[in-house]
Amino acid sequence: MAHLRSRRRHALALPVGLALIASLGFLPTGSASAAPVDDTAAAVSTDGPKLSYVVNTNGGHSTVKSVKKAIEKAGGTVVIAYDQIGVIVVHSQNPEFGQTIRKVRGVASAGATRTQPLSAQTTTDIKAEQPLSAKEAKAATAKASADQDALEPLQWDLPAIKADKAHQKSLGSSKVTVGVIDTGVDDTHPDLAPNFDRRASVNCVGGTPNTADGAWRPGPGESDHGTHVAGTIAAAKNGTGITGVAPGVKVSGIKVSQPDGFFYTEAVVCGFVWAAEHGVDVTNNSYYTDPWLFNCEDDPDQKALADAVTRATRYAEGKGVVNVAAAGNSDLDLAADELTDTSSPNDTVPGERVIDPKECLDIPSQVSGVVTVSATGAKNLKASYSNYGLGVIDVAAPGGDRTAYQTPEAPAVNGLILSTLPGGGFGYKGGTSMASPHAAGVAALIKSKHPYASPWLVKTLLTAQADATSCTNPYDIDGDGTVDAVCEGGKNKNGFYGAGVVDALDAVRW
Repeated sequence: MAHLRSRRRHALALPVGLALIASLGFLPTGSASAAPVDDTAAAVSTDGPKLSYVVNTNGGHSTVKSVKKAIEKAGGTVVIAYDQIGVIVVHSQNPEFGQTIRKVRGVASAGATRTQPLSAQTTTDIKAEQPLSAKEAKAATAKASADQDALEPLQWDLPAIKADKAHQKSLGSSKVTVGVIDTGVDDTHPDLAPNFDRRASVNCVGGTPNTADGAWRPGPGESDHGTHVAGTIAAAKNGTGITGVAPGVKVSGIKVSQPDGFFYTEAVVCGFVWAAEHGVDVTNNSYYTDPWLFNCEDDPDQKALADAVTRATRYAEGKGVVNVAAAGNSDLDLAADELTDTSSPNDTVPGERVIDPKECLDIPSQVSGVVTVSATGAKNLKASYSNYGLGVIDVAAPGGDRTAYQTPEAPAVNGLILSTLPGGGFGYKGGTSMASPHAAGVAALIKSKHPYASPWLVKTLLTAQADATSCTNPYDIDGDGTVDAVCEGGKNKNGFYGAGVVDALDAVRW
């Protein structure tokens, strides 16, 4: 699997758990009259594998209505229609469904959201955290000052973005909610329960919102990734456990990953639409949308997935949501002329392909308007695994790195990020998955300070307040005498750090 930004975006071969962690336009709804659809009377095959599709329409509600009829004729079953963005989720066993529906008038694009049948299930190693030892917890508690939570001395990442100083001025507003679009959030955790927004939480797996109580939680054996992310953003400052970047704001769980760990387009679209319509101010997205690491314009299936996710993110932003996403953990220059992708499709048999990053997007992180975050380690250098790229990275934030590469200052002892785990536990993880929630937390502090700020203004302040960080050249993170990556750009904007490392203190002062 390769979708969580600290695990899936290429699993990192790190012994300490760096294993978990990714523009197309659309015509808005309106009063356009229904376009005619092709009327084919040919027999429709229904003996193929059952797949999920997204069908993206042009025009308004009437066009969606006419396309639905064509979907049925083509052997498809509508699962849910997001008329507000012109995206229809469909199941079909017609092997020719995609080709057929793309010829229908009113259809802008359509494609299968996966390459494995809907009935297929896979398993994956989803327990990749390095648990906090009792010895470390006891030592940290003994060193915690009166104004610190018990484990805060181990959180080198908070002073790295001046969050410890920011908390002396503001913890953030309880009127601000950050939606964690991820593997689910354990809202019963003592550090998360005080700040959990149940009204803004949902399970979107399969593409339809499930609001049953607790549906947003990870199930038995499922990934703890989303719970870890949520703690980084908004773990309560309550004297115990850890402290979040914005410990006074609310956090919601928007579960979009299947039990087998895949993040498919229909669930991601549901997550953004849900956030847009349920008062979420910021979303964090520490994953890429499966099964393609990059979705290329010249492939009809991949084009459709990028189109659907782009529509959903733009809809959310239009409703006031700031979308923040992890850049990925493959140590790739996303601004290069070409890249080699060996992991797609990751739900069946991957192949090797050379792609143009300008034409093939990592979604949602490379969707226009989404804040793309690279990762730094305890020495404030680009993390060894973090993707980068001039003009692609907006800001940087702590994501952790091998302790041997970037060792934190005492009393912290681990170069990864400490946060919450299901069942009331704590553990370390590393990846751009961990960097993105730091940036999302700072965005939440900005929104707390400026409650009426538009997404554009929040993003502008996030980059303007970031601490400009010069390129690290030569970059030899493992000290073996070989340059591991090349940073392009100047101090105020470059491929490693974008506009710089996010600054929580400025977020509550400006």
